Amino acid sequence: MARVQRLPTLAVEMMAEFAGTLILILFGVGVVAQAVAASGLGPPQSLGGHDSIAWAWGIGVTLGVYVAARLSGGHINPAVTLSLAVFKGFPWRKVLPFWFAQFLGAFIAALIVRWDYSEILHKFDPGLTAKTQFVFSTMPGNGTLPVGLWGGFRDQVIGTAILLFLVLALTDLRNAPPLANMAPLIIGLIVVAIGMAFGSDAGYAINPARDLGPRLAQFITGYDTAWRDQYGNLYFWVPIVGPLIGGPIGAGLYILLIGRNIPEDGEGEVPTRPEPEYDVS
Repeated sequence: MARVQRLPTLAVEMMAEFAGTLILILFGVGVVAQAVAASGLGPPQSLGGHDSIAWAWGIGVTLGVYVAARLSGGHINPAVTLSLAVFKGFPWRKVLPFWFAQFLGAFIAALIVRWDYSEILHKFDPGLTAKTQFVFSTMPGNGTLPVGLWGGFRDQVIGTAILLFLVLALTDLRNAPPLANMAPLIIGLIVVAIGMAFGSDAGYAINPARDLGPRLAQFITGYDTAWRDQYGNLYFWVPIVGPLIGGPIGAGLYILLIGRNIPEDGEGEVPTRPEPEYDVS
């Protein structure tokens, strides 16, 4: 049997990040297209609303992380990659390649959704305006509520800080993390919770690739206002810069408040989880 030539490790990791982010965006952007544009043409009760959007984004995160976790760690988010480089020893030389793979995965996935929903989008919003712009990219106040550019920026910093604080808590092996490879599922539930609690101010992008990739896809397919918000302000940078600031803040707060206070084995007593009442062997 011929021996298969292995690809370079970084190339494999980039392919995993590309695939994981692609899965995330297929479900995430797809559900918004269905809940916004398709519901506007058909029976809304059968096509979902805010809750279906929150759940599908969370499920998309879970599935995307599971797809990529073995090969790349399943970052699928530039804010996660940056935060792990700052605080957890992720190699800096891999940051830009990971970002590129994540952005490309989001871009291709958004093109697929744009193509698949083309008839519905054009029927619901013939001018391809802000009415359906937030199907692909986020806007302050989701395009309707009284939130401006800086309110959206604040929201992105806070939302991504929450995400990274909890991601580090769930993946810190010294901190009683979920067992049996359950962390991706719990991380998906975190995204559901953020969407339900912090989704109004700016659409909870909390992921630069998730916003920039689909934003570029919509721009090249007819959305002339893709880079601006409903007020005409250049907004595209907010869901990029906000998460890249908020992620390290959240990760740093976890380390400051929890991570650095967990003794290593043999250095002190840490409260342990109760023994299970059933045999799991």
